[in-house]
Amino acid sequence: MGYPIIFDTDPGVDDAQAIAIALTHPDIELLGLTTTYGNVDVTTATHNALLLSELAEHPVPVAQGAAVPLVKTRHPAPAHIHGANGLGNIELPDIQSQALATSAAQFIVDTVNARPGEVTLVAVGPLGNLAAAIQLDPGIVDKVKHVVIMGGSIQEGGNVTPVAEANIFNDPHAASRTLTAGWPLTLVGLDATHRCILEPADMARIAAGQGALGPVLAGSYEFYRAFYQQARGFDGCCPHDSCALAWLLEPELFATARGHLTVVTEGIAEGQTIFAPEDRQFADTRWSRTPMLEVCLGANGRSVVDWIVDTLS
Repeated sequence: MGYPIIFDTDPGVDDAQAIAIALTHPDIELLGLTTTYGNVDVTTATHNALLLSELAEHPVPVAQGAAVPLVKTRHPAPAHIHGANGLGNIELPDIQSQALATSAAQFIVDTVNARPGEVTLVAVGPLGNLAAAIQLDPGIVDKVKHVVIMGGSIQEGGNVTPVAEANIFNDPHAASRTLTAGWPLTLVGLDATHRCILEPADMARIAAGQGALGPVLAGSYEFYRAFYQQARGFDGCCPHDSCALAWLLEPELFATARGHLTVVTEGIAEGQTIFAPEDRQFADTRWSRTPMLEVCLGANGRSVVDWIVDTLS
């Protein structure tokens, strides 16, 4: 196994696609799923995580985490995007398994400490669980192998405000703590994910190759596809969360830059991710005081989608 990962998620249609990759890809050792509110409430997120692993016949530990943001009031889940049940309002089978008694943050801390230098955290929802894990044990910052975040926007603009991407906007204080913690980190945001469009023919191939999981991925996709037709005017969807895993396994498909990131936590620009490239000088140093990290500024969209489809079909 090449990549032992914990996948932190709020499933969510595109989360379901990414979870299928994490459960399927031969180079990923999925150590567990940790859940957060975001696309849905945290109880629904946990239910969906358990269901997806059951349908894939690949049971993994699931630990429930953040139910609300660190500071701000939680915004309602976007039922018009993912459906009230997170999976496009399709009918879902009952689940047989249950979540761990351990919280998501404790699960992250325990798993990283058990395998120092080995575990990659891939987070594709609001970042409360990672922020809480740092609070529980700041030492994990030096023990993770890498942190990959699907979130933020550098040059693309926002998708829930003019400047903010949803995961960062949902909990900007947790995002600030997580993105400036000083661990090795790559941000895979809208600059990359908006270059990738999963078209109906792509989903048909995926559904045919995913057994019992196929109808859930295909049915939820149709709801998400309708949202994208209305909101962005194309036929398909952006597989945002799968892009984080694509970067991990196929980084050459992405254009990246190194620099410093600041998260705006208050006011009209809350949730904005401000990037200061390492080789640029600005009027003063306020934007360059945070630890160095890597951000994605673009992606070869068709190649990323082909990788997703090949993995799942």
